[in-house]
Amino acid sequence: MPHHETPDATPTPELSTHGVGPWPGGEAAWPAEPWFDRELLAHGDTRNVIDRYRYWSMEAIVADLDEHRHPFHVAIENWQHDMNIGSIVRSANAFAADTVHIIGRRRWNKRGAMVTDRYQHVLHHPDVETFVAWTRDQGLPVVAVDNVEGSVPVETFDLPERCVLLFGQEGPGLSPEALAASEAVVEIVQYGSTRSINASAAAAVVMHAWVMQHRY
Repeated sequence: MPHHETPDATPTPELSTHGVGPWPGGEAAWPAEPWFDRELLAHGDTRNVIDRYRYWSMEAIVADLDEHRHPFHVAIENWQHDMNIGSIVRSANAFAADTVHIIGRRRWNKRGAMVTDRYQHVLHHPDVETFVAWTRDQGLPVVAVDNVEGSVPVETFDLPERCVLLFGQEGPGLSPEALAASEAVVEIVQYGSTRSINASAAAAVVMHAWVMQHRY
């Protein structure tokens, strides 16, 4: 879909940081392209989307994202109902990951996703074995992210262009089964006193490392 510039609505206190108001000029001035949502044109768009997608329907945004998603996937083990999963999904959307995979418990706290899960493909795998079978069927190497013995700095590691970046729970990290199924294990080099950084922050760092290697 082509890029379409939309005019800025007159800022109001409630909309100045949360979106735009109704399309200026009323219904007679509405754009005719099919990706625009008539309800949003009429009432404004307060969603947390980039300007390119202002007034677009959710379905149109997903379809457009599907045309340029990156070929890396993100997977998260979900054994303890980790609160970080929503934030990881949000980062996966920001970096245009192909798909997010939830391994283990199907339910996860979506609050941190800030509704970005509506625009991001999310698949569930009941266990590591099922997940690994899927990756092998797709020909996708698994790169685990955990600061365990034998891991190598992600800063010096050549991340495959097509791969799955696998993250564990906050605290315990990845399960032994997940580590054993991975083709490589990388860690983020740290310089302070803490043993580990927040799982969602680590996921964002590694996704950005992929982007720096393959898109710049």
